[in-house]
Formats: sequence, structure tokens, C-alpha cells
Amino acid sequence: MENEKKPKQKVGFTIIKDDPIDGHKGYGVGALSLENVSPLFIDVEEQDAFVDIGAMHARSQVEKGIKFTTNREDSAGGKDYWLVWITIDYNPEGPYYAGVTACEMVVNREKRRGYKILADHVNLMDKSMKRRIIVDHMDEPSKRVLGEYLKSHNPELWERSEEKLRTELLG
Repeated sequence: MENEKKPKQKVGFTIIKDDPIDGHKGYGVGALSLENVSPLFIDVEEQDAFVDIGAMHARSQVEKGIKFTTNREDSAGGKDYWLVWITIDYNPEGPYYAGVTACEMVVNREKRRGYKILADHVNLMDKSMKRRIIVDHMDEPSKRVLGEYLKSHNPELWERSEEKLRTELLG
């Protein structure tokens, strides 16, 4: 009998749209929905903000072709970025920015190396989904870029958001 190798089974990550427990208590109960989460990059040097959905699976334009390590020296001389997880929720007045958390990232295109701590990125995305605001560790110019982006993107969402978010970003 030949020694056949079975393909490895992949452990999937199910993204469930809408309410996973709407109407039943079976499969999907307790699963998190990523439907209302968006990744926003802030280029610290350029003072620019842009959305790249590829970041949901570490496949953004910023991350493509880069080998990431947890050693900051590997990406020395690289470009600083903030990856911001933004979660939108609804209150009686309408949608608002409910969770906003920022993760540090450095990318050195020349060396094809980058610095990030994946566990921090995952944990901060989770905290954003849990409606937390964690931006106090960001540099002031980047906070301003983030605040201006969120405000101009949708002034109504901005106005309905927690006072803490507006104060921490734009004073």
C-alpha cells in the first residue's frame, strides 16, 4: 500500500454577516462579526490616511512583499505607519464610530522587512470590536490626521461618537 499523505485540513475563520444568533442558537453562536470593522492606515511621514481592506488578512499594499518580525532593528530606516481598526455601531440616533484602536507598524521596502507585533494587532482589533477607544499612545500629528479623516469621512458618525474619541483626536 502506498504511503499517501492527506492534505492538511485548514482551520477556517468564519465571518458571519448580520447577527449570528438572530433566530437560532446553533452554529455560529458567539462568533464575532467583522462586517462593521475597517482597517485604516496612517502614513506618519506623509501625514496621510487611507483604507485598505486587505489589512483584515495582513494582505494590504503596505504589507505585501514584506517579511515582518518583532525585532525593530530588522526594519531600521523604514517608514512608520499606524494601522487603525475602526468599528461602526448603531445607537438610537444612528451609526457612530464605536471602537477605534491603533497598532504600530514599520516597513522598510528597500530591505523588504517590517516590524509589527501580530498579537497586538489581533488584540487591538478585538478591542475595537468591543467598542474600546485606544489612541492615546499615538503621536499628536497622527491623531490629528485620524481625527480629520474620521470627521470629514462622515460628520454625522463623528458627532454621534463618544466625546472621548473626539477629544483624544482633535482636542
